Amino acid sequence: MNTLQKFEKDYAAKLEAKRAVPKFTPGDTVRVHVKVSEGQRERVQAYEGVCIARKNAGLNSSFTVRKISFGEGVERVFPLYGPIIDKIEVMRRGKVRRAKLYYLRERRGRAARIAEDTSVSSAPASTDKK
Repeated sequence: MNTLQKFEKDYAAKLEAKRAVPKFTPGDTVRVHVKVSEGQRERVQAYEGVCIARKNAGLNSSFTVRKISFGEGVERVFPLYGPIIDKIEVMRRGKVRRAKLYYLRERRGRAARIAEDTSVSSAPASTDKK
């Protein structure tokens, strides 16, 4: 591991200590709370949609969220460790067999629906063994 990789790993750990990044994969429905500045005011806006792609590249990691707004598909790419993200919530887990869900761009309505993954529980598992 070279010096730059070590620095990025330490910096990412420091950022995760400030704001926890949940484990999510493409197919999951996520709600991203984004800081929006309007003039002098700053507020938090929620952006909820399906994660269709994830790029894992250390500090440069990002993910793409797609939602349907007023009948039109809208995609937004968020940097995972970006300062504009207040928090990320996983609303539901999706069951998919692809890493990139770009095929959802051509699908509408029921065809674009993703099956829910019921095998993964959202509650933390207990650690006591019987």
